[in-house]
Amino acid sequence: MDVLAIDFGTSSTVGVLSAFGRGPRAIEVDGSVTMSSAVFVNDDGLLVVGQDAERRARLDPSRFEPNPKRRIDEGRIRLGDTDVEITDAFAAILRRMGEEAERQLGRPPAQTRISHPAGWGADRQDVLRTAAAKAGFGDVRLIPEPVAAAAHYVSLGNRDARPIGVYDLGAGTFDCAVVGVTRQGFAVLAEDGLPDLGSLDIDQALLVHIGREVSHADPAQWQRLLRPQSTADRRTRRALLQDVRDAKESLSRHPQTHVPMPEPFGDVLVSRDELEALVRPSLLRSAELLGATIRRAGLAPGQLAGVYLVGGPSRMPLLATLLGRQLGVTPTTQDQPETAVAFGLHHVPLGTSGDLTVPAFAPVRPPATPPRPQPWQQVPRYPPPPPEPRRKPKRWFLALAVLLVAAVVATVVVFVIRGQAAQAAADCTQTAQRDRAGFTPCLRALAGSVPDRGTCKEDDHLAQLLGAQVVVGCDVTGGRVTYYQGLTTKDFEVNAKLPPDDGAVGRGTWDGGGLHGEYAAGAGEKSSILLFGVEERRVAAIYVTDEPSRLEELIAGFTREVKPA
Repeated sequence: MDVLAIDFGTSSTVGVLSAFGRGPRAIEVDGSVTMSSAVFVNDDGLLVVGQDAERRARLDPSRFEPNPKRRIDEGRIRLGDTDVEITDAFAAILRRMGEEAERQLGRPPAQTRISHPAGWGADRQDVLRTAAAKAGFGDVRLIPEPVAAAAHYVSLGNRDARPIGVYDLGAGTFDCAVVGVTRQGFAVLAEDGLPDLGSLDIDQALLVHIGREVSHADPAQWQRLLRPQSTADRRTRRALLQDVRDAKESLSRHPQTHVPMPEPFGDVLVSRDELEALVRPSLLRSAELLGATIRRAGLAPGQLAGVYLVGGPSRMPLLATLLGRQLGVTPTTQDQPETAVAFGLHHVPLGTSGDLTVPAFAPVRPPATPPRPQPWQQVPRYPPPPPEPRRKPKRWFLALAVLLVAAVVATVVVFVIRGQAAQAAADCTQTAQRDRAGFTPCLRALAGSVPDRGTCKEDDHLAQLLGAQVVVGCDVTGGRVTYYQGLTTKDFEVNAKLPPDDGAVGRGTWDGGGLHGEYAAGAGEKSSILLFGVEERRVAAIYVTDEPSRLEELIAGFTREVKPA
């Protein structure tokens, strides 16, 4: 039977075809076995993908989405002036791979197998099924990525019947799992993952590092690279991100490399040691999570048949070293780790219903158990006092008691509500609660009355780029304020290297809205910028004026227009 296997990834998609009685072989699209998962919308609404999308993005980057898989929960995405259903974007990518397979076969493949992260629930899987149907596929089977990776590991001649640990570092996420192996097939014993660790996040860490080296040459221009305002800005940023990505990949093979920079910034020499220092904490976190997942499956690392690394970033030499030290097991990979899942899809035995032939896929995650109270947190128990003889209270006393209780309850409610609001504003680690403009209670406290007087909008892309939890930008009189949760003024000062070379600098403290913090201001002939944040909170903001101003004018504008009252 002809089988097309598709590993639909965040940044790239791999297809493998098994036909004519021969073993599976990779499908080349645009001359490569990895096809870009990017999409671009034309003027007529037609979606193009892969290298065609990458090339057309240079004309108008606003119509381009490089990583649609990361936006699966949004339902639809805005490309230029067009709203695109996320299932249509997925379908365009899957269809391109299907067209190439059909061209080689001369007919549509009889069956299509598509991988998905182990943590995807029914809703996300339904999105993928809908996209596959729109792509024109008939018999579609969805298979968890770690199961496919384990199947590929076994297909390479590893016949050990013990479970396999899978470490999958992709472009958008990190996933790990322990997969049991039987004569009938495979089953996920335990799985977990990190949504904030992937090659895109490594790219971001390297970009921030480069910014610390060069942004002092022109802080305003660097901010335009991070937050482009025009088509030319978006083109420049896109080219820079590609150069940063290429440099990261080069450092897997060479000890150092140069990153070409747009004017007015000079090229930057980066080394493998610098990159490893940036990513070591995150990779160590992933190694610890894999160890915890192995223990959750009731196993020790030494009881596994092996630990298999898949995904392009797994080529980093540091990764194998950290895993070896953390687990005491030397991990295994192959020459092309980005194709492991796609090849493994062909080796997963499926029943007639399309399900795994071993017990139904049910990844194990331990139930959340509340922490046991410490001795000093336990409330002592005393025997109840003996009941007193009941007396019939007087009516006036009952009425007074009711009024007294009502007054106490009303007072408590008011203080509880105020306390909850203050606590929510003080907690700058939570992001679930947001208003229409995207403000969390923490950011809203810092913004004061700015959202009531200006136009504010959340910027998810900038948040991902800078590694912030939430970013909201507001237009104010004479300038713009951007609020960042998860970053401090120190983070920005290291990056921007205030002050500007051509102007005055000022530092001081501010108070307002029950908050206290410090500010750093730089006013020059080309730009004026003021950083401010809240003491002991990971929250900060950047106030940028539209026109050059003197230092005292900049600080006066901040006090008048921006500082919470």
